[in-house]
Amino acid sequence: MNFATDLATVTHGIQLAVAPVFLLTAVSGMIGAVAGRLARIIDRARFLEGRLESGDVEPVRAARMYDELRRLRHRGWLVNGCLALLTFCAILIGTTIVLLFLGETSELPIFKIATVCFLAGVMCFLSALVCFLAETLLATHLLKFAELPAPVKP
Repeated sequence: MNFATDLATVTHGIQLAVAPVFLLTAVSGMIGAVAGRLARIIDRARFLEGRLESGDVEPVRAARMYDELRRLRHRGWLVNGCLALLTFCAILIGTTIVLLFLGETSELPIFKIATVCFLAGVMCFLSALVCFLAETLLATHLLKFAELPAPVKP
């Protein structure tokens, strides 16, 4: 294995590897936002479970609470899937960065592998966005806008 070590080759390798870093920044921001949503889902589920376990909830209200818990479980499943896709995306993009740098600074023919890793990472990111959209649609479906009072007209 013959490693090229001249400054121009290393510089070009770094330039190639920097572009996917911007996608990693987006992925890390998404992970933070989605993890926050998961925390709120867990907090709400714990609150509802605590109320139900106390036994002082009327049957009609308890049925609604169990229905909400079912929806929260589904939202949690979507958020967990989103987090898994984002994590896998970050791994693939990180692998792409390593492969691009190695491909530029060595004679290894790995640019095709880097391309596949990058495209797979982008597909994971897009799939995570679909999970995120589905979860937010479920979350807004739970809102009870009909129960809000009508605005007061001056």
